[in-house]
Amino acid sequence: MTRRHTTHAAAILVTAAMTLVLAPVMAAAQDPVKSFDLLNTRLKPGDTVWVTDAEGRQIKGRIATLGPSALTLNGDQAGRTFRADDVRVVVQQRRDSLKNGVLWGAGLGFLGGVTMVCVGDSEMCSDPEGKWGTVMIGLIGLAAGAGVGAGIDGLIHGRDVAYRAPGAGPSARLSLAPIVTARTKGVRLSFSF
Repeated sequence: MTRRHTTHAAAILVTAAMTLVLAPVMAAAQDPVKSFDLLNTRLKPGDTVWVTDAEGRQIKGRIATLGPSALTLNGDQAGRTFRADDVRVVVQQRRDSLKNGVLWGAGLGFLGGVTMVCVGDSEMCSDPEGKWGTVMIGLIGLAAGAGVGAGIDGLIHGRDVAYRAPGAGPSARLSLAPIVTARTKGVRLSFSF
């Protein structure tokens, strides 16, 4: 493989890695459900939520019961029930498992280690004896990436809007897509509201 082809391959790998890193982040921010009776597709009893009622008050609690027309919270105001037509917004606390961070970090760390070796020394990647060295560097990257991925996931504590009543406020959307062609490598970013 020539130096030019190695550089193109590295660019493609870096673009693919960025996509893999950003895809879970973008997927985590799902669109809110449009109808209260679909809220059970996003939430379940025991989930921590913030409910904004028709008067604009925000109440935090854990879901005790969730039905197609009402939601009951346990919390500071234990046993408070909200009818569907009294709810403007329901925001859920996002939980992120360390498992996916470890897996993504390990995969990207391995890929990054192998890519760095191949971009820096293409002969090492193509030489039969050098391939084992490349794999070893990849395994070091795998271990480091797993640790970084677990650390990042441990820091993620967010909130997602699970339900927004029709006409209850603004909505924004961010879209990111890789562009890889023979002549172009890049990322398309769009923002709409």
